[in-house]
Amino acid sequence: MFSRVVWMRMSWKVGCCGLVLLVIGVMAQKLPTRDEGLFQMQIRDNSQFHDSSVMPDGAEVSGYLFRDTPKRYYFVVEEDNTPLLVTVTPCDAPLEWRLTLQELPEDRSGEGSGEPEPLEEQKQQITVNEGTELFTYKGNDVESFISTSSPSGLYQLEIISTEKDSNFKIYSTTTPESDQPYPELPYDPRVDVTTLGRTTVTLAWKPTPTGSLMGQPIHYCVVINKEHNFKSLCAAEAKMNLDDAFMVVPKPGLDFSPFDFAHFGFVPSENDFNKDRSLYTNRALSNKISRGYIPKPKVADIQKICIGNKNIFTVTDLKPDTQYYFDVFAMNTGTNMSTAYVGTFARTKEEPKQKTLELKDGKVTDVFIKRKGSKFLRFAPVSSHQRVTLFVHACLDAVQVQVRRDGKLVLSQNVEGVRQFQLRGKPKAKYLIRLRGSRKGASTLKVLASTRAGGKQPFPALPEDTRIKAFDKLRTCSSVTVAWLGTQERNKYCIYKREVSESYSEEHRRREQNQCAGPESRRKSEKVLCKYFFSANLQKAVTTEIITGLETGKSYLLDVYVVGHSGHSVKYQSKLVKTRKYC
Repeated sequence: MFSRVVWMRMSWKVGCCGLVLLVIGVMAQKLPTRDEGLFQMQIRDNSQFHDSSVMPDGAEVSGYLFRDTPKRYYFVVEEDNTPLLVTVTPCDAPLEWRLTLQELPEDRSGEGSGEPEPLEEQKQQITVNEGTELFTYKGNDVESFISTSSPSGLYQLEIISTEKDSNFKIYSTTTPESDQPYPELPYDPRVDVTTLGRTTVTLAWKPTPTGSLMGQPIHYCVVINKEHNFKSLCAAEAKMNLDDAFMVVPKPGLDFSPFDFAHFGFVPSENDFNKDRSLYTNRALSNKISRGYIPKPKVADIQKICIGNKNIFTVTDLKPDTQYYFDVFAMNTGTNMSTAYVGTFARTKEEPKQKTLELKDGKVTDVFIKRKGSKFLRFAPVSSHQRVTLFVHACLDAVQVQVRRDGKLVLSQNVEGVRQFQLRGKPKAKYLIRLRGSRKGASTLKVLASTRAGGKQPFPALPEDTRIKAFDKLRTCSSVTVAWLGTQERNKYCIYKREVSESYSEEHRRREQNQCAGPESRRKSEKVLCKYFFSANLQKAVTTEIITGLETGKSYLLDVYVVGHSGHSVKYQSKLVKTRKYC
């Protein structure tokens, strides 16, 4: 079995090098049996094994490697024919690791008799004799060495990262059959894509026997990204925390700043910090140049979602026509150790291709857009032109209008009501118009594009304020007095009334507001009158009207339509009025 208590007898105030020498120095003594309760208490304290070169039996240890700087870990197997399992988990960067055996001399296997050799001689002996190589590996897979019958001796695990600084995890045990800290994979460890949509992907996998048969506390975590599959959960977490996990070391000759020491787990005292503050400030620029940081990926680029013990999960809010990589990790919540399923990848479906409507020069086109939807219109004038006049009439909520001329964006505006745009023309130019609907509901529009200069416009001119004003003091039991603004252009105005219930509110009025619905959609009985009106002076462009024949104490919805020369009409904002109950 491992020498599980060697480090318990050592003073943790000793440095890492001294700790290794102490481990070697006690090889001449009989290794005592561990106190299991004390051992379990100590392995839960991560500080006990922080940066230690002694590998505990049955506990996972996290480590950090600087590039091209090897680390060595040691453990002693006291008896022959001992089972042995060593697992190394690379996080992000490929690793090279080697496991070797340094056999114990015969005179050290007794009951503690005889004097141990001096430390320097033992160190020299191990340095000269590299031992028997048991296993080597190079790559970024989670790889294990397992033996059902291992000889006694001093085992050395050497790990190096040749690409970049990297995190890693190691686990070793002499009781692999009973420990089983990693969840076991099912006979089919693949992650399957069961449903594929434009923004969603449904994944399914077979549950781990560790949870279903052995009753261990298991939950699953799903990792989604756009680059590649991950072979371990720690590799995915390292990718999510690049700014914290991977830092390039300052070049030789440059001191660490107080921040650097805090980053690696050393917290400087206040006095030390103040003493070094001026030095740190003076070297800030050089440190910025010498110490580089890998930028942290955007949150949307990689996600980790833990879902409990479910083995079916639907990923949402994906982008259409985009390839994603999906990984599933089974985690034993009792040991906090995980196993990776065989990941998969899938490309979400494309958005349905938009049909492009062709606009005819000088003709009005009706357009309907679904909620949050888009429509594309194409305008290709036959003859050369100097400019294009574009009319957009948003009947309901505001819509976004984008115009590209030969692929170049020339207009991007939100439109509410009627808007007119003047676009500079080019010979043989083609225009692509994109209309994006409202998030509140469906949108209805009227669109007209024309290259004809001058002439009467298809849509009537509107004032800046299209509200109808009701005069409360002029209300009677059978009539109301209203007013609205006009323009300098002579247009026809028609007013309509409709009786509504007492429960009719402003919210109902807003929902029914459709500026494109003309007088032709109204009943003849609802018509009050039509008249022509304009004023050369905009300040005097206002008209009033007394609407009679109303019933006492009743509510009415009033609408004013302005009709253009081509017959297209625009409705003012509806007005809710009520006659007096007592006169």
